[in-house]
Amino acid sequence: MNQHVTGAAIKELRERKGLTQGGLAQQLAVSDKAVSKWETGRGYPDITLLEPLAQALGVSVAELFLGEAVVNTNVSANMARSRFYVCPVCGNVVSSVGEASVSCHGVQLVALDAEDFDEAHAAVVERVEDELYVQVSHPMTKRHYVSFIAAVSSNRVQLVKTYPEGAAEARFKIDGMSAIYYFCNKDGLFKVQV
Repeated sequence: MNQHVTGAAIKELRERKGLTQGGLAQQLAVSDKAVSKWETGRGYPDITLLEPLAQALGVSVAELFLGEAVVNTNVSANMARSRFYVCPVCGNVVSSVGEASVSCHGVQLVALDAEDFDEAHAAVVERVEDELYVQVSHPMTKRHYVSFIAAVSSNRVQLVKTYPEGAAEARFKIDGMSAIYYFCNKDGLFKVQV
């Protein structure tokens, strides 16, 4: 934990909740001096207090570590604004609509920025009856592969997990799709407008 960010975050979140240091201390069964020490960076909360502290402040533990509450201003929930996160440890894929605080295996995940595809990551998108067939021209070895392909429309995300030594291909229902995304484990996220 960065002591400046942690102390500032605790103070800001406490004030947003309309709590005094004494009020927060009472909820956590600690002294108000302990809360003061946390907020001024002269001490840290005990690890056993992180979950109760986050609950008292109305945030997740991950948001507490981030130092700010995650506020999703995307109230229309347009799926075309989806963000993708990939765990570097296990390859887990998480998608969100708008901002999110996502962690996996103790690692804070960052939303991936999609690039337009290049020659080394070319994709072919074909209509086959009422589906789109997507094939990514990419090696699929244990060390270098496409780990997922996703189709995004305004009301849904369709995601197919792909695996090393398999094929980098997927079929998706045509449903107002606006983009196809695919993730190379070495070169990042790519996007094709549909």
